[in-house]
Amino acid sequence: MNGHLEAEEQQDQKSHQELTGSWGHGPRSTLYRAEAMAPPPLPLAASTPLLHGEFGSYPARGPRFALTLTSQALHIQRLRPKPEARPRGGLVLLDEVSGCCTLRSRSPSDSAAYFCIYTYPRGRRGARRRATRTFRADGAATYEENRAEAQRWATALTCLLRGLPLPGNGEITPELLPRPPRLLLLVNPFGGRGLAWQWCKNHVLPMISEAGLSFNFIQTERQNHARELVQGLSLSEWDGIVTVSGDGLLYEVLNGLLDRPDWEEAVKMPVGILPCGSGNALAGAVNHHGGFEPALGLDLLLNCSLLLCRGGSHPLDLLSVTLASGSRCFSFLSVAWGFVSDVDIQSERFRALGRARFTLGTVLGLATLHTYRGRLSYLPATVEPVSPTPAHGLPRAKSELTLVPNPAPPMAHSPLHRSVSDLPLPQPALASPGSPEPLPILSLNGGGPELAGDWGGAGDVPLSPDPLLPSPPDSPKAGLLSPMAEGPPEIPASSGPPPPTPDAQVAVSPWGPSDHLLPPLGTPLPPDWVTMEGDFVLMLAISPSHLGADMVAAPHARFDDGLVHLCWVRSGISRASLLRLFLAMERGSHFSLGCPQLGYAAARAFRLEPLTPRGVLTVDGEQVEYGPLQAQVHPGLGTLLTGPPGCPGREP
Repeated sequence: MNGHLEAEEQQDQKSHQELTGSWGHGPRSTLYRAEAMAPPPLPLAASTPLLHGEFGSYPARGPRFALTLTSQALHIQRLRPKPEARPRGGLVLLDEVSGCCTLRSRSPSDSAAYFCIYTYPRGRRGARRRATRTFRADGAATYEENRAEAQRWATALTCLLRGLPLPGNGEITPELLPRPPRLLLLVNPFGGRGLAWQWCKNHVLPMISEAGLSFNFIQTERQNHARELVQGLSLSEWDGIVTVSGDGLLYEVLNGLLDRPDWEEAVKMPVGILPCGSGNALAGAVNHHGGFEPALGLDLLLNCSLLLCRGGSHPLDLLSVTLASGSRCFSFLSVAWGFVSDVDIQSERFRALGRARFTLGTVLGLATLHTYRGRLSYLPATVEPVSPTPAHGLPRAKSELTLVPNPAPPMAHSPLHRSVSDLPLPQPALASPGSPEPLPILSLNGGGPELAGDWGGAGDVPLSPDPLLPSPPDSPKAGLLSPMAEGPPEIPASSGPPPPTPDAQVAVSPWGPSDHLLPPLGTPLPPDWVTMEGDFVLMLAISPSHLGADMVAAPHARFDDGLVHLCWVRSGISRASLLRLFLAMERGSHFSLGCPQLGYAAARAFRLEPLTPRGVLTVDGEQVEYGPLQAQVHPGLGTLLTGPPGCPGREP
């Protein structure tokens, strides 16, 4: 079997290339951190062949294939028994691949090696489905030679998936691969109408195991549990912290990292989110950044899991919010007052409905629409004033300048409670689409999937894992952790997500960056600030593009644009017009409606002073004390696991 490797450098490099990391080499304490990330290598042309070879199939009596690997896809052409004029399933996009592995037959007489890839293509109805493709490397006389060929393909594919460079003219061997990244997964069993645990067990854990990622996970048991865990965590043992829940759990994690004496180093820990909650706003923005079509529910979870498997991070702006009491918290998402915060908090009693609670809350909010008097001041962004959309501008007044950016000491290690690592996770056998054979039962932490059963019927010897690299000696030890229960988490009958506490107090922390743009609350603002006062239906300060998985509040926003995007709606808007705004927000087209009550400004800092005695304020969907507050953007303070960037709308 012959293969060849060709490298073709791209001539034109983007002038504004995104800073994106990958699952790659680096010291444990700095791996995957923002300042340690180098710009990615120039991408190869999508059609440039990297590897080409002939493979058999499993079982051995199946057809033979010619495989061609490019930087974007694996091309499969059937050679025998009869070449296909129009190959079906002949293109496997790398965007849909979670991982791969090498396998060997349990029969001593079989000298072939096997190369297996795990894919999640879209079905006819648009939903993703899991499928595997297994190819037989049998061109050499000895198993060692066939194994080397299978490992060469698996190594090349893994490098492409993780954004690692391939040698221009050198040998592709498993030694190119670094140790598996170590992730700490925090799972909120109450998330997603209580489905978070099942989704995590049935979808997330198998997929990241296919990708060869090492992980532990913890089930959170109460409010602020995640914050307490990360405050006492030995961060050098991990390459990332991923929450499997809604936006609230990530809020706890980020504030816990910033509430440590070593916060300057701790906040560089990459964080990620796998959506199993109601709102899933940040996951919607990650999905958009990855180039996938808008998705909800399980489809959104699978998209974000695929991106996580690929590796890649992005600087994340954080908003430092100072409340009336002087306490401070950090936001990655939004600060809301008025209609948005009312719907968010009042719909908590409908949490069992999942994301439908927001629809019901919106209907009830429109029926009892309130206005709030207040004063909004902000420090305008130092960019050229342009309209959010080319077609329509927003109404302006002298006091309402609309600005929009151009598009484009070590801690003690606390034991991990109710967690799992390096333990086999029983999974039901899955059926490959169009094939009666059972698919692999997965083992965790990159141990390689094991093909259970006889894939071709009687006489076909099953395959066993043949890992590319041995497990690293410094991987998290299972002996330190308590085993995972076989069934769903046991939750006391009286427990559940605690109800929101009115005017909840945020703990005062001496840590975190200083707010050099903000004078003390209650003191006059500098003359370069813009101030407006009046009656408002809502005020929203948002950092990323999405307010919900399917609500694009700031379509031009980026994770690291250094801006907070202020949106407000003044009184006088009808209920029908307000409803039209939110319906248009699903497409990000609300600014093009020409609504005179809708206003927008891009800012670096802002102050909100409610003049109505009663109301609701939220930070990242969490209710905080009511009263004056102010906030400042800290550009790129955090690091978000986003996966590689893509072109929105690239999916068919």
